[in-house]
Amino acid sequence: MNQEGLVYAFIFDGAGGARQIGWEEIRSWEPEQGPIWIHLDFTSEYACKWVQEESKLDEIAAGALLSEETRPRTTLMDDSALLSLRGVNLSPGSDPEDMVSIRIWLDKHRIISTRRRTLLSVSDMVSSFKSQNGPKTTGEFLADFTGRLTARMEGVVAELEDRAAQLEEDVLTAGSHALRSEISGIRRETIMLRRYLAPQREAMIKLYTEKIGWLEDNDRMCMREITDQLIRHIEDLDSIRDRASVTQEELVNKLSEQMNSRMYVLSLVAALFLPLGFFTGLLGINVGGIPGAENRWGFFIFILILVAILLVQTIILKKKKWL
Repeated sequence: MNQEGLVYAFIFDGAGGARQIGWEEIRSWEPEQGPIWIHLDFTSEYACKWVQEESKLDEIAAGALLSEETRPRTTLMDDSALLSLRGVNLSPGSDPEDMVSIRIWLDKHRIISTRRRTLLSVSDMVSSFKSQNGPKTTGEFLADFTGRLTARMEGVVAELEDRAAQLEEDVLTAGSHALRSEISGIRRETIMLRRYLAPQREAMIKLYTEKIGWLEDNDRMCMREITDQLIRHIEDLDSIRDRASVTQEELVNKLSEQMNSRMYVLSLVAALFLPLGFFTGLLGINVGGIPGAENRWGFFIFILILVAILLVQTIILKKKKWL
């Protein structure tokens, strides 16, 4: 449902489920009804107006929820938290490294999140409510959502590892100029993913280390495990980046060896035929007095001389171990 900028809105029932609501029920909501989650599309003017005028958020929080460009971070404001997180883009036809941002403000009773593009982790949360397996509190929501966000990165990182390993094998078996673009692509994707995951790690660490009254010990433990998983992803990305660099160096060395080998053969051919070309050119000039011009065996004698010169060159090159 997308009604005037409202993507989803749910009131938790405290048992793993939630009731989906619209704008009217959002305006009449009271904390006694249970925690509420409001997910908005901030490209909608109506949603922006609600955040700025009706959400009862301060100017800083409202501005952060509607910000065009964000970097992963956590900001604590009294007994509330303001987050900006990123998830891999798994939409059909999209590049995973083109990460999708989501902005979340939450306190003990209320969650307000905004996005521009669809994030599948949000759909996962909706599905968990429908299956009566969703979070019961805002703390559980935070732990559950960040867990799903991090879990979806695993497949992307694993695919990058497989591609890097395959490229290593391809370079060792048959180096090719075509592999250069593939290696560069892996390095680019890895760098772009790490660009956002590194600050997201710091944001996650801040969440479970700071004192937030409504975040229970179990939620902190879950977020610590999620952060460890995120750190492993970052370490894997560092490993992939290093492997891609080493593979690229190996490919460059192998291509250089191939080029040097070909240049070596060409140099030998040029060295062998340079004297032959000199003599044939010298005797081919159209002037009088060319030796053997009147001799019927002159051509065959000249061929034998050229063969002798070629044999002498070959012997000299072998003695110098150039051949």
